[in-house]
Amino acid sequence: MAVIHDAVLRPSKAEALAAWLPAQPWSGLTAGQAVEVVTRFRFDDPAGEVGVEVYLVRTPDGRVLHTPLTYRGAPLDGAGAHLVTEMHHSALGRRWVYDAVGDPVYADVVRRAIATGGHEAELERADGAGTLDKEGTAVGSGTAPSSLTVTTVAARTDGAETTVRTDHGDLVVLRVVGLPVPAGAALTATWGDHHAVVAVLPD
Repeated sequence: MAVIHDAVLRPSKAEALAAWLPAQPWSGLTAGQAVEVVTRFRFDDPAGEVGVEVYLVRTPDGRVLHTPLTYRGAPLDGAGAHLVTEMHHSALGRRWVYDAVGDPVYADVVRRAIATGGHEAELERADGAGTLDKEGTAVGSGTAPSSLTVTTVAARTDGAETTVRTDHGDLVVLRVVGLPVPAGAALTATWGDHHAVVAVLPD
């Protein structure tokens, strides 16, 4: 379960993405260009400490960008280059928002979902009033009974792909959906009638 608070965020997630994305060469955006959120989904951190949320956003020219984020209650050591913004959360206080490719918790939960055929988290209301409807889903294609825990990452971006080197192999994160996909077990996102591979454990 991913616990969702009814909270005010400053800046909002949309504002944070709009400010951060133009500085990423793979986005193809310039400052001031707006993006439209087409879907989002979450994964569950087994330790319950880190929020893991995946956004797919549409650019003015119709491309769809894959922008996974992690939310932490304290800075992540060695991940300053991946910091998207600092944010005030009205329920949780100060939060540090990272481009998730630099966060080992993201690599761990996505690797596990891909390897074992796992899926996105259910969304539980923090006040105990049930669950929220999900905007999008994601499922892995693997069939392994388990996945080794990732504890270290090193991310390198080449074009529209970011390769995350972990202590248990590589994870390829596709920054622009719909481009050629490397061979390997994959995580496929679904929203409405659309499907797209967003991450791969390469063969």
